[in-house]
Amino acid sequence: MPLHVPPAPAPALRSVLTALSSPTAVREARTPSLLRAQGPATAELPLPVHVLDRVTAEGVSATRLAGWRFLIRCGDRAVAAAETMLTPDGWAFSRFFEGPYITSTERALRQAETMPQPYQPRLLSVPGLYMLTLWLHEDCTADGAVGHPAATDLLVPLAPAPPGIAAHRPHRVAELLPVLSHRVTPTRLLGSPA
Repeated sequence: MPLHVPPAPAPALRSVLTALSSPTAVREARTPSLLRAQGPATAELPLPVHVLDRVTAEGVSATRLAGWRFLIRCGDRAVAAAETMLTPDGWAFSRFFEGPYITSTERALRQAETMPQPYQPRLLSVPGLYMLTLWLHEDCTADGAVGHPAATDLLVPLAPAPPGIAAHRPHRVAELLPVLSHRVTPTRLLGSPA
């Protein structure tokens, strides 16, 4: 089934395209694969990036939209990614980067396209575990910028995944969030007692 990629905010896409056309922004990005890329680079597959701020024992989660990520493609492969963030003045380019999550995201998206059910792809970051997942939301008509994982949505951990969690293996949210709740350690606030 085809994935239903949510549309990114137009200002977010414009900010990425502006940065991509800026030799200074590309040069200062410290992304060798983007610097060495031959031919025109395009921004594709905008995915909203949500952050899982809290996981409880019941698996109930609180998420927030952190930005939009675009894969930067040159020829037939993604060479980098670009992120945008919401500022008081609207959506703005944040950074270019590269690394294992680029190819892992592409692999997970190809894997999701072979599933019998359509999904809306999103990214879900779990900072407490240094984990990024492809979040496959069942409601393809939903606004990609809002919401939280439904029990029947799928989460596909991207490589590198934390120890004991298999990368690229789809899990129902109802099955994975309780596991994560036992692994995430609460973050101590500065100045809080030990």
